Amino acid sequence: MRGLGLSLWLAVLVLGGTLAPVQASQRFDAEGEIEVAFSPRDDTEQVLIRLIASARKSLRVQAYVFTSRKIADAMVAAHRRGVKVEVLADAQMNRREKGNAIPQLLAGGVPVAFETQYRAAHNKVLIVDAEGPSCAVLTGSYNFTWSANNRNAENLLIVRGHCALARAYRDNWLRHRAEATPVASLPWRP
Repeated sequence: MRGLGLSLWLAVLVLGGTLAPVQASQRFDAEGEIEVAFSPRDDTEQVLIRLIASARKSLRVQAYVFTSRKIADAMVAAHRRGVKVEVLADAQMNRREKGNAIPQLLAGGVPVAFETQYRAAHNKVLIVDAEGPSCAVLTGSYNFTWSANNRNAENLLIVRGHCALARAYRDNWLRHRAEATPVASLPWRP
């Protein structure tokens, strides 16, 4: 037996004659509604802003790069109408004040913390009202930047009405928040 054939045979032998299925760490039955948007064709920034505007109780954010003033304005507006808005951002990509929307969030009273435990905190996530009933999760390649909306080929995926999924994202967000460092102002130094 050669190549993959030998490897497969050995795997079957080691596993007692059966192949073990590869499993994700968490699986969920399909539920809710799914929306997709692609930049620059779609106005992905407006899709994101509308989702922020739909938040009633909580909005938890993970951002790799955050320079969009319009998205920051929407988050500050949500905070002012009583939504609990909290932002986690990559420390390396957001530590400088110039061109960054983090100072705008801080000035608007939105708590921000930097993730420092990873080479890159590359998540791009919005979790809306994970407690339900109108929960939603946004994820994809889209950074919160002008370029992501106007120049890059990016994608957004929004899952609405799947609160078990939203809670899984929220729980992951909470784990990251426990390791993150609160930020009071920029420029930031560890």
